[in-house]
Amino acid sequence: MNVLPEEFFKRVDERPDSLYYRRPVETNLLSEQAMRQLRATMPTLLGAPHRVLDLMAGVRSHIGTVDAHVTGLGMNLDELQRNPHVDTPVVHDLNRTKTLPFEDRSFDAALCTVAVQYMTQPVQTFREVGRVLKPGSPFVVAFNARMFEDKAILAWRASDEDAHCRLVTTYFEESGAFADLEVKRMLSEDGDTVVIIRGVAEQPTAA
Repeated sequence: MNVLPEEFFKRVDERPDSLYYRRPVETNLLSEQAMRQLRATMPTLLGAPHRVLDLMAGVRSHIGTVDAHVTGLGMNLDELQRNPHVDTPVVHDLNRTKTLPFEDRSFDAALCTVAVQYMTQPVQTFREVGRVLKPGSPFVVAFNARMFEDKAILAWRASDEDAHCRLVTTYFEESGAFADLEVKRMLSEDGDTVVIIRGVAEQPTAA
């Protein structure tokens, strides 16, 4: 992570995430209208996948009407089991273990919604997402201005929407796993802006 200083990823609460998320989190970081818009848009962004990885998932799903087997990776089993769109719940701390617990090319699409601001090893995580996706598969990252400030990284807390967009774009680029980046913004009627960045997994380079 040569272009991203280590200080960027400091957090107010540096306790293990497993302690912070040991109880279900009910707070919704998206407004109801923004959530409906994102759910309506997600099928177009993800295409028609058979297997989807919902990264840093919780009790609410943003996947919309996508008809696929969804693996939800998150920090609280109760939340994942209550998520009606999650078929396979997986409890896994991305900030503690760099490697995702899946085989290469296991998924046809991946998404991460309103959670990228909590990644402390984002380039490695994005690289891992690229590994578990089949070449040509999309990875969709969506976020807005809201956050749990104790767990958001310093680079997120200290910057604005444009800087957030540049930061996440850098994650995609520095991972070396994605191409064809697209950025779009959605403004809901109640004033909640959601930024969506989409990349396509590249064919791994032969060693």
